[in-house]
Amino acid sequence: MYLDPYPPFIFFEKKSRLSAGLFGEDCEISHEQVYEFLKYAALGKRHNASQPSWCRIYHRRHLAKVVVIVLQEVSQLYFYRFYLQFKHLRRAFQHRFSLPPTSTNFIASVCGEGISMKHQNSIQGTSGHISKNSDLQKDPIIEKYGEEKRGLTSYILTLEEMRKYNYPLEGSPGCENYVHTQCERPRTDSSPLFGLDCEMCLTEKGNEVTRVSLVDAEGRCIMDELIKPETQILNYLTRYSGITRKILLPVKTKLPEIQDKLKKLLPRDAVLVGHSLNADLHALQMIHPSVIDTSVLFARHKGQRFKLKFLAKAVLGKEIQCENKVGHDPTEDAEAAVELLQYFIDQGPRKVVELNLETVLSAPNLMELSQQKSALQLQQNGIQKQSIDIYHDSVSFLDHLNATGQKTLLLSRKELASSGLGQNSLSTSNKQILKRAIQEVPLSSFSVIQFALSSEHVAPNLIAEVCEKMRIQLADMLTVYAGPFDKDFCLKSLRREFKKCGPIQSLTVLTETHQPHICIQYEILEAAQLAMESLNGTDVAGSCIKVQRPVTVMMLDCDMLIKELEMDIENEGVIYVAGLKKTLTETDLQEKFSHLKDLQALFWPRDLKRGKHRNYCFLKFQTSESALQALQDINRQGAEGSQLQSRKALTPSHLHRWICHMARNNGKPVQLAHHILHVKKEQLSTSEQDLRKKLKKLDHSIKKLYRSLENNTLCVVLLPGVNSVHGSFSGLGLMGIKEESKSSAC
Repeated sequence: MYLDPYPPFIFFEKKSRLSAGLFGEDCEISHEQVYEFLKYAALGKRHNASQPSWCRIYHRRHLAKVVVIVLQEVSQLYFYRFYLQFKHLRRAFQHRFSLPPTSTNFIASVCGEGISMKHQNSIQGTSGHISKNSDLQKDPIIEKYGEEKRGLTSYILTLEEMRKYNYPLEGSPGCENYVHTQCERPRTDSSPLFGLDCEMCLTEKGNEVTRVSLVDAEGRCIMDELIKPETQILNYLTRYSGITRKILLPVKTKLPEIQDKLKKLLPRDAVLVGHSLNADLHALQMIHPSVIDTSVLFARHKGQRFKLKFLAKAVLGKEIQCENKVGHDPTEDAEAAVELLQYFIDQGPRKVVELNLETVLSAPNLMELSQQKSALQLQQNGIQKQSIDIYHDSVSFLDHLNATGQKTLLLSRKELASSGLGQNSLSTSNKQILKRAIQEVPLSSFSVIQFALSSEHVAPNLIAEVCEKMRIQLADMLTVYAGPFDKDFCLKSLRREFKKCGPIQSLTVLTETHQPHICIQYEILEAAQLAMESLNGTDVAGSCIKVQRPVTVMMLDCDMLIKELEMDIENEGVIYVAGLKKTLTETDLQEKFSHLKDLQALFWPRDLKRGKHRNYCFLKFQTSESALQALQDINRQGAEGSQLQSRKALTPSHLHRWICHMARNNGKPVQLAHHILHVKKEQLSTSEQDLRKKLKKLDHSIKKLYRSLENNTLCVVLLPGVNSVHGSFSGLGLMGIKEESKSSAC
């Protein structure tokens, strides 16, 4: 019997939290992925929704409510052009991502209308019908694991199973020279999980590994390396491996280097998961004691095995190993194996058996079977016949919430009334919507609140004006002037000196001045700011120079904007490092920063044209204190002769990509209008001034609504973007779970 050691009046509330891997080159999330996220947040596992791979919700059942706020026809362009006006949005929401621009009913797309069946009601979310309990007991999965849910360790292969399935073991024939991962600590259900997959080519020795990928439990790729085989390649097996002679030609990495890297990356109690993982470990010539094999886990009668591609489709609703791709993607396959195991653990053996995978495998129409199963399960749960249609692929999951007695709220202007998303409350102004939202959101488990701008604020001519002002402002922020220099200065050495701060887009010598000056336009904000901070007042090419930005009307707020970008919640714990050598490899870079405490992730951008890494990177740390310590360490090394320079980050990863796009016009650098030194007169038009005020009011309205929410409420703010004949502008998503301390600070 369990005795509560605390008095009954003491209550410890478990807090929900988000973990999103949105730090990298591509932070764009599709509408379907947003839909999956909202569906899981609203329904949870009990109603056959699955945890999305791009963002995990921990302690989901402790979420108080889900609130989605949509700023109709607002895009990233508006958010960053009027960045200082969005004071609440940029400080309250920890996670941010890009959205593809939309030309359809945005709310309908992210709440389920028009989503294909594989997304709305994938096989993993259906529950098959097993008529007799005896049939259930005869299933090989139930025979082995029982019906109840189990933890991670229950699915680790035993020593006997590893021998049976030909896993490399200490002392086994042919494994004499294999390398041990040295992961010998006892495993628990909380041990770290990693997905592993390799691709092979046919050599004189047989199949040798040529690419290896490792992902963590959240699906983040932490290793993706090409390997040069020891012997001559006879067949690249490109159809399956995706490897070609051209891809492998510059590779110098050998298998022992990969083995050493894996040993360093894997924690001492790591559990590896993969599909027929024995082949991968033999290819790597490595021994690991704790493995989970998804081809064995999803057991079939008579020892047959499902293919990974089928399981990903039938269980996860994911398409992998697509025919339109050249070869398999080992990162994608490793991630699928991790998700399959997580589904097995979360749902339990019985749910897996109820998927009736054998029947699905032989079904001529996978999606048709999915719909039949969904309808059958609803009937078993006692839901009336008219509610079965809620799983039709043109109907939202909000109807499912209503059908199961959970109240939903949709507050918007008349545009939403035509979407067919259930009961809508029509309001005529944003003020009215806010007032009703504050009253009615507490009574609903899932709410969608839509605020909208008036037609003059989204007029094509105003959007074009805002876009052009944004381009000019970015060009100015990316630009510095430096000088004066002697007339016989060496331009090549000057370029080399300024390039240490980051990639240069253009460098122009200005001869209109008494002594020569140069105008440098960088590709990223951090580089321009670092040049301002590190080179101003220093001796360069024999001259004590001044480094400054253009003097324009829109640049008068530059110092304030830089300060606010540094304080952006997405830049918390992130630093920018410049001065990386071209000869570095990913392995070198990992080792270079391995001594830094609490390093969580590394983003090393590539030149999209050349495919090579840039001379800078971003480092993300678990805490801002660790980031500050790392910054000091790197700059101290710089003072001692190292080429590396560092400062706080200014551009969240999705913004980094957006700036690179906005700073160019039709693929060409924006022509700088400030080569003639004078104060430009880019005054805000009356319409733009009005838009600025309106967006500030919207931010304040969201702040009032946010403050009215109870703790542990998931709040998602979506700026849909615009996709029309007048231009295409990406959207933006912001999300976070409300906490008392954060809300009071905002």
